[in-house]
Amino acid sequence: MNKLLGIMAAIDRGLAFIIKPVVVFISLAVAIMLAYGIFTRAVLNAPVFGLEELVLLGAMWLYMLGAVLASRERSHLSADFIQVICKNKTVIRVMHMTATLISLFMAFMFATWSFDLLAWGISKGQTSTVLKLPWYFSQGSLFFASVLFIFYLFRDFISDLRDVCSANQTLAEAEKQY
Repeated sequence: MNKLLGIMAAIDRGLAFIIKPVVVFISLAVAIMLAYGIFTRAVLNAPVFGLEELVLLGAMWLYMLGAVLASRERSHLSADFIQVICKNKTVIRVMHMTATLISLFMAFMFATWSFDLLAWGISKGQTSTVLKLPWYFSQGSLFFASVLFIFYLFRDFISDLRDVCSANQTLAEAEKQY
């Protein structure tokens, strides 16, 4: 289990090395495009047609990559009320693992849905109105993110499983001493 987690950690470092600068670049690009669009519309009274399409494309990727980074760091929203109502560490670990397993199942469902959406978008050949950008450029962000959600949730599940197993092993060794 530790070797698998080590391999996944190496992959994670590579992904983070790529994703973090992309998020910074997209953030700056979206901010600059929005500021430019507002300036040209409000000051120059000459809107830039198609700029909203680029902002939407950037925002979709930014949102999905941000969600991936939150999943990577396990900093996404969660309702950890079990720790409030229960002080048993084993129960907390098992519930945490169960929540991760449910999230993993949901990520597989999301990946299936987003793949179907992406395949549908490619087959229909829909494009944006002004710039004629294929819609699957933005739809691809959903599928890309869902695959990475699965990767990180699988990593988290393996880690949770290891924690539960090691806690049970420690408990069993403590019982043998008495």
